[in-house]
Amino acid sequence: MDSEIIELESSTKIRVRYAETDKMGFVYNGMYFTYFEVGRTEMMRKAGLPYSELEKLGYQLPLVSAHVDFKSPAFYDDELEIVAHLKFEKKATMKINYNIFRDNSTIAEGYTVHSFINAVTKKPVRPPKVFIEALESASKQK
Repeated sequence: MDSEIIELESSTKIRVRYAETDKMGFVYNGMYFTYFEVGRTEMMRKAGLPYSELEKLGYQLPLVSAHVDFKSPAFYDDELEIVAHLKFEKKATMKINYNIFRDNSTIAEGYTVHSFINAVTKKPVRPPKVFIEALESASKQK
C-alpha cells in the first residue's frame, strides 16, 4: 500500500422525527452520533461498498473515538443535511469528519474514528483491498 490519500465526500438529507427530540424540544444530543452513522453508511453505499457487504466479507469497523461540537439546536421536522468527509490514508484506522446543516447553516460538526477488525477474531487488520478499491473508484467519479 502506498501513502496516497483518498478523499470522499457524501451528502445525505434526513428529517428530524419527533422521537429524536428531548423535553426541551431539541434533538437529543446522542442522536447526532446516529446522524453521523447515517452519513457514514450512505457514503460507503455511494462508494459502492455498503457496510453490510464489508461485514459479509468478514470485516467490521468498530468505533474507536467520537466527538461532536454543537453550534445550534435542531428541532422536530427540521430537514438536515449530513455531509461526511473522509481523507483515507490507507491505515488500519480511518477518521470521518461530519458537518450537519440546517438551511446551509452549520448546527453541529464532529468526527468518528474507526478501526478495521476481523469479524471472527475481533483482531485489528489492514483495510481490505476491496475497500480501498471501492474508495479509489468512487473518488475518481467525483
